[in-house]
Amino acid sequence: MQMEEEFDEEFDESEGEVFRVKTPRGKETLGILQQRLGASRMRVACLDGKMRVCRIPGRLKRKLWVREGDVVLVEPWEFGGEEKGDILYKYKKSQVEWLKRNGYLKGMDEFAEF
Repeated sequence: MQMEEEFDEEFDESEGEVFRVKTPRGKETLGILQQRLGASRMRVACLDGKMRVCRIPGRLKRKLWVREGDVVLVEPWEFGGEEKGDILYKYKKSQVEWLKRNGYLKGMDEFAEF
């Protein structure tokens, strides 16, 4: 199964480098990690207005380390997608700033952390 990923490129003036930002596609949505529940499960407040219990898939378990307040890319499950999902990607600080500037994080005003 080959997945196509969509990246937008942005030039970072402060460091003088080009970095890529993964943007949501299809059913994917952005979210903010609210609470770590244990056993690779987290409570994530998604920007579509739903609170989901998300897990980190096995292929990413050792690669993806998340903390409360991180902005993540969430893919809802086909069954039970209203309450559950998978965390696919964690955004770095510079990528979060790019997402804010380009309007991907418009619904983030109600979250006090940012």
